[in-house]
Amino acid sequence: MTDAVGSIDTPDAPDETDESKKKARKGGKRGKKGPFGRLALFYRQIVAELRKVVWPTRSQLTTYTSVVIVFVVIMIALVTVIDYGFSEVVKYVFG
Repeated sequence: MTDAVGSIDTPDAPDETDESKKKARKGGKRGKKGPFGRLALFYRQIVAELRKVVWPTRSQLTTYTSVVIVFVVIMIALVTVIDYGFSEVVKYVFG
């Protein structure tokens, strides 16, 4: 049979030596460590990820914080106006 692109032929079965090598290795480095070793690895990975973070400067942080505060104040005012309007409509309808 000729090999063609997109052929649905199944690959040959792997040799026994390949299979025995795969079974001999269980978990690699993580499998050999105890619970404290895994916990230490977890915290090292956390620190490594936090070092990748691009932290904002003080001026950026001040700008972002002020934008959030202004947005929250606007939303509070909007909800207050809508709530007052609904309460007036309820008072009018129900007496």
